[in-house]
Amino acid sequence: MVKVKPFKGIRPPKELVERIESRPYDVLSSDEARKEAEGNEMSLYHITKPEIDFEKGTKDDDPRIHSKAVENYNRFIEKGWLVQDSQENYYIYAQTMNGKTQYGIVLGAHVEDYLNGVIKKHELTRRDKEEDRMKHVRVCNANIEPVFFAYPDNDILENLIRRYSSFIPEYDFIAPGDGFRHQFWIINEEKDIKTVTKEFEKMPSLYIADGHHRSAAAVLVCKEKAKLNPEHKGTETYNYFMAVCFPASQLTILDYNRVVTDLNGLSSEEFLNKLKENFEIDDKQDKMYRPQRLHNFSLYLDGKWYSLTSKPGTYNDNDPIGVLDVDISSRLILDRIIGIKDLRSDKRIDFVGGLRGLEELKRRVDSGEMRMALALYPVTMKQIMDIADSGKIMPPKATWFEPKLRSGLIIHSLA
Repeated sequence: MVKVKPFKGIRPPKELVERIESRPYDVLSSDEARKEAEGNEMSLYHITKPEIDFEKGTKDDDPRIHSKAVENYNRFIEKGWLVQDSQENYYIYAQTMNGKTQYGIVLGAHVEDYLNGVIKKHELTRRDKEEDRMKHVRVCNANIEPVFFAYPDNDILENLIRRYSSFIPEYDFIAPGDGFRHQFWIINEEKDIKTVTKEFEKMPSLYIADGHHRSAAAVLVCKEKAKLNPEHKGTETYNYFMAVCFPASQLTILDYNRVVTDLNGLSSEEFLNKLKENFEIDDKQDKMYRPQRLHNFSLYLDGKWYSLTSKPGTYNDNDPIGVLDVDISSRLILDRIIGIKDLRSDKRIDFVGGLRGLEELKRRVDSGEMRMALALYPVTMKQIMDIADSGKIMPPKATWFEPKLRSGLIIHSLA
């Protein structure tokens, strides 16, 4: 049973939302954030990436950075750039990309559900990233940015969302960073709030789509607060963290592709010959090629595109991990041939989200920065849910959800 809770959101006034909203902290560099926030003292980057208020080159572990985050957060509230709602609400957040709209419900997710496996994860987290986000949540005493969840489709919630989305939205704008439309409504009717709570209670699980480190950090802060509170009851606000939950069928997962610096001492001919052991190869010459189905890959090497199709016996359709193209490519190409054992730490590999297109793969190889590129067929939401349900963990860098949630539309206070 999933436990969720409405909360008193801290939000920008309608007329300020476009000055405050931003991309998530982890999809851009400090220099990119500094440039986007230039001349805008209301940009949320002053809270989520406060290093932009210091000289370039300031180290990530500089203690001034997190202090600056809470200083800026308090300033935003004092100036009325962020205002807390007077009652507990749920919220609806809609994103439109390429004519397709997905509708999410913004809510407080229960920390205990994360700890007992009701909130299911499919990726490993890195302790250093957990620590960084934990410090940020701790000093601000708030979830500044939401986590991205998926839930099993629910007709009652769909009808409720459809009704609210027929009203004039609280926010409605095209984000300059992604060019996508973002809309926001408030679920403030008591009967509708009860309906949302009740319908989530019927669900067996929620699934983390994006934001594993933010989830883990929120849980760590909760455990800290519970330990320090001699009167801890489990009902305090800090027992919940902010999430936007979308119906699984609405989500778009793009390919998450690989670029590699070298062929492990092999010539191009030797590399292609080794690939023939496990893949059928079709030379597409200079015609740009995108993977067409599961177990089909696209290789760009020496100005040519190749279709690679996994031979029977190289994967296991009955294994939720073994069937994944990220597993096949990691085992049979990156590890066995290239010698890349750890996708998380090896400096010879980089990853390119599918929104950048095959053109970005071609550009990075043609520039000489990379030796070859590998494009994968996107993972499905069903695959992610099957893996999470089985208790297994996906290989690193397997999923790229788009559009990304914009930050700054709403904040969840732990106070």
